[in-house]
Amino acid sequence: MAHKDSFQLTISNNTTDFITRFNPPLQLKKGKQYEMALLNLETYYSFPNIDSTNSSFKYSTDNGENCFTIQIPEGSYEIRDIDAAIKQQMRTNNHYDDENDKYFIFVSANSSTLKTVLTLSNGYQVDFGLPNSMRHILGFNSAVYTTIKNQKIWLTL
Repeated sequence: MAHKDSFQLTISNNTTDFITRFNPPLQLKKGKQYEMALLNLETYYSFPNIDSTNSSFKYSTDNGENCFTIQIPEGSYEIRDIDAAIKQQMRTNNHYDDENDKYFIFVSANSSTLKTVLTLSNGYQVDFGLPNSMRHILGFNSAVYTTIKNQKIWLTL
């Protein structure tokens, strides 16, 4: 394996919108291929990945006969937090098996494949076709996802 040249850049500012100019400019050698990666982002401020443009989650408990739309509050969410917010509102809507402590929709991450996993119980559907859906955050297409038997739907994260 050949040695690869590398260098690190540290960019810092006290605003959220800034431009960095390198003086002297970065000199890259002609004829070489380059890759760039963000290895770390440290911030004093958080920024929401869920807001009014992508906070809707629509589901059905009975194969699409009745649909329920919930709104996830604005915030900075990881997939497990989105799953918890959905489950909390489904519990409020009485779409939860209290006797067996069971939920019927699960949203999880597979960190090895970088995909979102959607698990639906029989008769449950999720509709990512509505405006302001959270489909882009989770990597879903604009579609209705259904199941006949319990199944996992793997989607690109």
